[in-house]
Amino acid sequence: MLDTSITRPTDNSATRVVAICGGVGGAKLANGVYGVLGPDALSVCINTGDDFEHLGLHISPDIDTVTYTLAGLNNPKTGWGRKDETWNFMETLGSLGGDTWFSLGDRDIALHLERTTRLKQGQTLSQITQDFAKELGITANLFPMSDDPVRTRIETHEGIFDFQDYFVRLRCQPEVQRIFFEGADTAKPSADLLNALAAPDLHAVVICPSNPYLSIDPILEIPGIKRALADCLAPVIAVSPLIGGQAVKGPTSKIMSELSLPSTARAISEHYDGLIDGFVIDEIDQLQATEITVPTLVTKTLMKNSRDQQNLAIDVLEFAAHQTQDYVDDSQIIKHLKKG
Repeated sequence: MLDTSITRPTDNSATRVVAICGGVGGAKLANGVYGVLGPDALSVCINTGDDFEHLGLHISPDIDTVTYTLAGLNNPKTGWGRKDETWNFMETLGSLGGDTWFSLGDRDIALHLERTTRLKQGQTLSQITQDFAKELGITANLFPMSDDPVRTRIETHEGIFDFQDYFVRLRCQPEVQRIFFEGADTAKPSADLLNALAAPDLHAVVICPSNPYLSIDPILEIPGIKRALADCLAPVIAVSPLIGGQAVKGPTSKIMSELSLPSTARAISEHYDGLIDGFVIDEIDQLQATEITVPTLVTKTLMKNSRDQQNLAIDVLEFAAHQTQDYVDDSQIIKHLKKG
């Protein structure tokens, strides 16, 4: 029998973790890991395939969501944007007949404006992201997947759309036929990511519960990143974004259906085949655990608040520790349910 009497690590300052994520769902787990680790222990590689220029500003939606979340500034109701936001700019723009399909709050615009100014001055997106995080009191190392532009394109029966056109303006309505990442084949991977993955004291790599096809694949498609993950000495653990076949937020299950993929945790694990050393699924999906070919943790993955985020983070990190020790039972299932 597997001993599940695991206690929370006391020396979190010695635990270094790399999180790979997109926006809302990924940011929640990254925030949970951030909350249970010591200062400077977390590195977060963030998808920039969603980035685009709007109203003359460089918008980095996933970077901003992660930054706001770890800084405690995010809007908990929407999952994106800042809390206590005002909308005077958009209201005025609309009254003038301007383009308002992508909403930008007044405080949010200040960040985009400063980012755009610095990019035009020659600073890299990595430099700017890390500077903003520092100014907002974040001790984790946040960085984009690349400083080179990579853009997610959605091919549908109605044509090919930029990601934000598909996701926000069209509200994910067109049927997806193919997803591709313009510029990925020539982009250079983040040096911060490669260095973090090669660190000898790295405890775990966590692929957060972001949309695999829209948020994680753009990162993995950059040359050198898959190889760095394969060479990494720490276990790579992915968390399913599906609970009972449905995404908590976003079009993951819709896209899987349109790409003729079953909307199951097992299908997500197979998507990461060859990259991961362990997989985490929700209690609702526990019957699929025996069908997954890598060691699988069954636990509560729905994150309604910061306590849920930290409990899941602890489960994932403890699960990663078991993989380091080759500590897996015969059925390759670890069931560790948090209480409290």
